[in-house]
Amino acid sequence: MNSFANKIFKYRSYTPLPFVLLMLIFQEATVITIIIGFVIVLLGEFFRLWGVCYAGSETRTTDGVGGTYLVVSGAFAYVRNPLYLGNMLMYLGVGIMSMAQFPYLQIAALLFFFWQYTVIIKEEEGFLKTKFGKNYEDYLKAVPKLIPNLSKYHNPGIEQPPLNLEAGLRSERRTMQAILAISFLIIIRFVLS
Repeated sequence: MNSFANKIFKYRSYTPLPFVLLMLIFQEATVITIIIGFVIVLLGEFFRLWGVCYAGSETRTTDGVGGTYLVVSGAFAYVRNPLYLGNMLMYLGVGIMSMAQFPYLQIAALLFFFWQYTVIIKEEEGFLKTKFGKNYEDYLKAVPKLIPNLSKYHNPGIEQPPLNLEAGLRSERRTMQAILAISFLIIIRFVLS
């Protein structure tokens, strides 16, 4: 992994903070935007949790790109990067909840995260091509990067980890706590304004 991509990968959990702070400071939420935004947040968390229930806690690493399995089941059967898709949906949902500087801040955040994840995905794909060869090449051709397919990818020749909801929920605990805290702050600021 090149050093620039490595830094982006390592600090990817902190890059949303400036956007979240701006969304909290400049919020102009309404009941409708809070509801619509929260539904989008839940959709994002659904993709993340579905992915983590198969990929496991390896998705939490900051040490560098890696992976034990070529996961092509669960959410990965429809989109190659369900966690990044989920993150972008959650950021968009928070942006809609807050309506801060709408739509400019939300567009800026989406463009930034699309760029960030494109850099990370390029590195991850290089690793996966090297480690899993033709199986990954076939998967790469069949499953889109960030916009889900309606048809499910299936390759019975690739060993898959089992669905583990308990481990997925454990791994997602911090994400769920953070998103609930941010949502709570937006609602409190809305109520008090």
